[in-house]
Amino acid sequence: MVDGIIAGLVVFTLASFVGFEVINKIPPTLHTPLMSGSNAISGIAVVGALLVAGERDWNLTVILGLLGVILATINVVGGFLVTDRMLQMFKKKDVKA
Repeated sequence: MVDGIIAGLVVFTLASFVGFEVINKIPPTLHTPLMSGSNAISGIAVVGALLVAGERDWNLTVILGLLGVILATINVVGGFLVTDRMLQMFKKKDVKA
């Protein structure tokens, strides 16, 4: 059990460093298309968290799954709002005389 936790922490730490480096190198012009892609990934995370939280017994796994559902849903909704706001900047404004 301890080996699994240590392996999970190592993977999480490495993924955090790699993710930071990848995100840090993205130019602003690619932000909107990548935001849409990350929303799709967060949607997959919602489905996975729902599967974990769907058990009948209340234990730590179900509580963490419920927390995952909440946080991933906030991430998806916030990502769509930010993407929509950024796309609104590229629309031409109507000029009425």
